[in-house]
Formats: sequence, structure tokens, C-alpha cells
Amino acid sequence: MSRLAKHQILVVDDDEPVRDSIGLVLTSSGYDVHFAENGFDALLQLRRTLPTVIISDLNMPQMSGFEFLSVVRRRFPHISVIAMSGAYHFEDAVPGGVIADAFYPKGRGTTDELLKAVTKLIHTSAARAAAHQEESAPVWIPRNGKDSKGIPYVVLTCTECLRSFPMGVVTEDLQNIQETPCLFCPNTVRYIIDFSLSIASPRPEAAPVTVIRGPLNTATRV
Repeated sequence: MSRLAKHQILVVDDDEPVRDSIGLVLTSSGYDVHFAENGFDALLQLRRTLPTVIISDLNMPQMSGFEFLSVVRRRFPHISVIAMSGAYHFEDAVPGGVIADAFYPKGRGTTDELLKAVTKLIHTSAARAAAHQEESAPVWIPRNGKDSKGIPYVVLTCTECLRSFPMGVVTEDLQNIQETPCLFCPNTVRYIIDFSLSIASPRPEAAPVTVIRGPLNTATRV
């Protein structure tokens, strides 16, 4: 137990009973457990101390788990993450578009399965951190509205040159991480468009995305 006690786990969920039950399981297994109510609360805690593993719900108010996990992957790539939700039927497979190392089906998974996932991530944390460093994390972006022609659009910020550019979105694939070239530098921006809005009924299969880049007058399928 003493070997496990040095590992800190951050549990992020807006449902207090869920936080308490998961915390009880982890604490009884010898882990040092901390809690956060949503993504904003969790980021504040990460300014003070960094856990070994984060267990985060996906559907939360203020900052969803999708957005929170995107920030974690970009700012703290060495931290392993378990996403959890009751809205998917992927068992332990990570749903498409979810930026996590493992998935826990809330309401269907057992405590033993959760503990095994935590243990596995701890044992493989060094290799996962290296893999996270090699691939740029996608940016989570919300829908920004519609342009003068009624076309929905988003605003992307390049992770390299930090310049922003608009991109019209005709159809959206909420299951896959998307990529588009930056308009100002050679960087390729990886992104997810407001994935949290489809959490209640995720689509089993991905469809192509048609986007309109730059001045919003050229369509491209990705």
C-alpha cells in the first residue's frame, strides 16, 4: 500500500455521489485522492499539484470533460487520463474524439476494472508521456455562430504561430479529430469542434466533414 500511496489521483465529476464512491474505492486501495467539480476547478488544482492520473467525466457544466482533457493533453502531456461516461457503449475502448488513455463506462464498469486501468496507466506512464509529446494535442473549439450567409463557422488558433483564422463548417464529424493547414504557417492544426454537444447520443460511425476555410468561400472535404 505504501508504494501506491505516493500516487495522486484527481477525480473530476460534477456528480458528488460519483466522486465520493470513486474516491472511496481509490482511497481504500492506497491512493492519494483529490476531487474537482468540473474542468475549471480541476485546472485550478493542477496549478498547485500534479497528479499521476486524472479520472474525468465527459459531460460537465462550465467546462466539459472534452475541453478539459484537450487542455490537459497540451499543457500536461505527462499526466495519464481515464475518461468516463455513461453515454457510450464502448466498454473499455476510448470513443473516437476523446483525448484519453483509457475509458471507464460509468454505471456499467466494475470497481476492479477501474482499479486495473489506474494501475496499468501508472505502470506505463513514462511510455505514454513520451508518446503524448510526439503528437500535438488537438484543440477543442466551440461553435462560434453563423456568418452573413448563414454558414456555421469556428475560429481556429494555430498552436505554433498563435494566429487565428475563421473556418466555415457545413457538416460536422463529432467522432474524429480533424486536421487543417494553418493559413499563416506550415503547421497543421488538429482540432475537435464542440464534441460535448453530441454526448447524449454519440454516432456509431463517422461521416466526412466539409469545411470552408479562409474567406469562407472555398469548400474542402477532410
